Amino acid sequence: MSSPVIVQGTAVQSPAAQAAPHHGDGNQDDQQPPKTGCNDPIFAILFYGNLAAICYTAVAYGPAAFDSTVNSNSEDYSGYVYAAVITGVISFIFSGFGLTFLMQYPETMIKMGLIFVVVMSLVWCVMAFLSGSIFAGVIGVVFFLIGVCYARAVWSRIPFAAINMVTAGTAIKANLGVCLFAYLFTAIEFGWVILWSIAFAGTLDSTYSCNANGYCTDPNYGLLFLLFVSFFFTQQVLQSSVHVTVAGTVGTWWVAPEESGCCSKGVCNSFIRTVTTSFGSICFGSLLVAIVQALRALAQEAQNNGDAAILACIAECILACLASILEYFNKWAYIYVGVYGYSYLQAGRSVIQLFKDRGWEAIIADDLVGNALLLTSIIVGGLIGAVGMVLATTTGFFEQAGGNELAVAFTIGFIVGLSICSILLSTIASGVNTVIVMFADAPREFQQNHPELSQKMRETWTKFYPGSMAPVA
Repeated sequence: MSSPVIVQGTAVQSPAAQAAPHHGDGNQDDQQPPKTGCNDPIFAILFYGNLAAICYTAVAYGPAAFDSTVNSNSEDYSGYVYAAVITGVISFIFSGFGLTFLMQYPETMIKMGLIFVVVMSLVWCVMAFLSGSIFAGVIGVVFFLIGVCYARAVWSRIPFAAINMVTAGTAIKANLGVCLFAYLFTAIEFGWVILWSIAFAGTLDSTYSCNANGYCTDPNYGLLFLLFVSFFFTQQVLQSSVHVTVAGTVGTWWVAPEESGCCSKGVCNSFIRTVTTSFGSICFGSLLVAIVQALRALAQEAQNNGDAAILACIAECILACLASILEYFNKWAYIYVGVYGYSYLQAGRSVIQLFKDRGWEAIIADDLVGNALLLTSIIVGGLIGAVGMVLATTTGFFEQAGGNELAVAFTIGFIVGLSICSILLSTIASGVNTVIVMFADAPREFQQNHPELSQKMRETWTKFYPGSMAPVA
């Protein structure tokens, strides 16, 4: 028998100990103390070195790049800031309503999300033909037909995706403080973009020049690669930290609901583990994605500069696919990092085992829920855009828009509303992934602690696979 894995101090049977995780008949061993120490520390050290290098570059070279851009005739855009703040506050309220509506009508929203994706592919197809782009139109027709076939194939799986989303939403509402950490990491990411932009501009200003005849030196692709790696590395780490924090919180709620609460022990300890013992593992996976994304950005830059354009285009397509695969793999690996405290490589092996056991069911449930969350975010963005238009007609916030007040107001409101709602609902997406993993690994704990939700999920699963689930004591 393998020893149990520790989730926030509570023993849960190791996934490797169960021959058929979805049967729910595994036995639990004696408890062991939780693992201590930092996993994959070298990658955390690389991350901190990356931050130090960008900070130094921004301070040393950044100011010179912006000296010539100071404009004494700059316009007053304070009204835009006020509008963004007002729409941001309202976005929190509307996002809460959106989350409530999702939990109240999960199947309806998932169906609408699936239909929305298919309809948008049709719109793209029609717009391509109307613009005279026959090739793009044909590609649009292919994607539309694939979307229709996919919708028809997975329509019967919607109830299972819905109960996954309801379970994840219940866990998030029981630990609402985890959303604060999601917004915290988003604010840090915003600051990182500004800092990196200063460093990037300073580096280009000191290495890239043009003479009086308009001849410019070739960009230093080595420096560009390092800068792109730095940008994507930090971006991936911050986004993944939210994912891991949510996974740890939902895992704790699953096996120890008494530790749940807005700013409970489960939430705070999950955040602490994310930025300490599990941080190296987050950096490990993020660095792999960052390298691929940086190579892709480099290929785009080479293509724009006319350097081996055809080869650069092919490389960009291949790297884009590889980056998407790595990001999707990491999304599941980080669940095991957040819940069980695994190292990155150990988590990767668990992901492979998950797909052997659950296969397409995990992917379909994840995709269906993602469509519903996207649609909800777009609806909230549209509503906040309408609020921005109201502000444009009742205040002087958009006087600098030069006759485009309504369009600018709607755009600002839409972006703010979409961003804030997406951040909140991203916790649901992470929660759904965690629920799928925990339902495979710890069905007994789910039945003991959340019998009503457990029964609904088991009944829904049994509809597709009769007799596949043994009774849980």
